[in-house]
Amino acid sequence: MSSLKHPVGPQSSRVYWRRRLVVGLAAVAVIAVILLIVFAPRGKSDASAPVATHTHTATSTPKSTAKSTSKADAGSATVPTTKANASGKACSPSVVDVEAITDANSYAAGVKPQLSFSITNTGGVACVFNAGTAKQVFTITSGTEVYWKSTDCQTDPTNTKIMLEPGKTLTSSPISWDRTRSDPSTCKSTDRPAVPAGGASYHLKVEVDGVTSDSTKQFLLY
Repeated sequence: MSSLKHPVGPQSSRVYWRRRLVVGLAAVAVIAVILLIVFAPRGKSDASAPVATHTHTATSTPKSTAKSTSKADAGSATVPTTKANASGKACSPSVVDVEAITDANSYAAGVKPQLSFSITNTGGVACVFNAGTAKQVFTITSGTEVYWKSTDCQTDPTNTKIMLEPGKTLTSSPISWDRTRSDPSTCKSTDRPAVPAGGASYHLKVEVDGVTSDSTKQFLLY
């Protein structure tokens, strides 16, 4: 009995070569992908990225540091420095708030503190208040010792009676403290003893027209 054989004709040949062509194209595609991966341009690594550098330059010692904050920083009006005599009902001490102010919280060696104050009418009506130098007393202490008082060597005091409006804050012009002890007997001396420094702590208290600041303003001298 003879065996059956499948004839091999032109159609079978075409299928064979089509399959070989597909396999070949697939192989070429795989090779192309591999070549792209291997030879594709690469970005710079993190190690080659530029690194920011900081240059430190020497600076001189600041004249003052840690600026003081107060009601005056809000841009309040200024206490007049000339004689004035407003008329009206005097302010009750209970409605006037006095705040002691320094222009910084600490001072480098040789820098003179600038002292001032602010006054605020906390009441509901306007009243007359004497904010002149004749009614101002600046006192600097350290511990229990009084080192300086503005009235010890005061000259030409002025009465400045002003109308203080409700809710209004006025700030005085600053006066300079030369970092020396005050004493009426040394007012004309040009060589008054300097107060201790090197980080010494001081407190400023201000009294205006009989009203004393609720708290003192602390500052350091270097």
